[in-house]
Amino acid sequence: MPPDSNDPSDAQLVARTGAGDEAAWEALFARYGKVLYRFALRSTGAPDAADEIVQEVFLTLIRRSDGFDPRRGALSSYLFGAARNQIARRMRSGPVLAEPEEGVTDETPLDELSETERLDAVRRGVQALPQNYREVVILCDLEEMSYEQAGAALAIPVGTVRSRLSRGRGLLERKLALEPALQEGQR
Repeated sequence: MPPDSNDPSDAQLVARTGAGDEAAWEALFARYGKVLYRFALRSTGAPDAADEIVQEVFLTLIRRSDGFDPRRGALSSYLFGAARNQIARRMRSGPVLAEPEEGVTDETPLDELSETERLDAVRRGVQALPQNYREVVILCDLEEMSYEQAGAALAIPVGTVRSRLSRGRGLLERKLALEPALQEGQR
């Protein structure tokens, strides 16, 4: 996520984006677009909503490039904050599950069905977590960010990341223990 030492800084790219530099916008999108999309997808469960959220975040950055102040924090924190706000607005009407990802496997149809049911149960469990726990579970466990990276992205201390992750994992474990699809797979 962070740029190479030879690349322009996030602040420089934001300033250039505000001046209409399309290449700067593309560089910012290349740095942050995919991780923001995955975060939005895993938070909402809906690919269309995730696309729209990322689009809104970057449109806001373009329209109001003066809204980002590098003295107040990292661009990743600003972008994740904007994404979190968009996600919260959409989630007020309830989560929408994404369609299971398709893939080619050597499993039998019954095995594939069981795995799909387990993945759906995990998706539902993650999406049912309170937002503050869901965010750290997504970033640390699914996006494999370090505690420090997640803390920077969410603008919270590392200790808060650790405690929310622990609590979120516990809640998720209890939610999954109640899932019929997972209980049947344990028999």
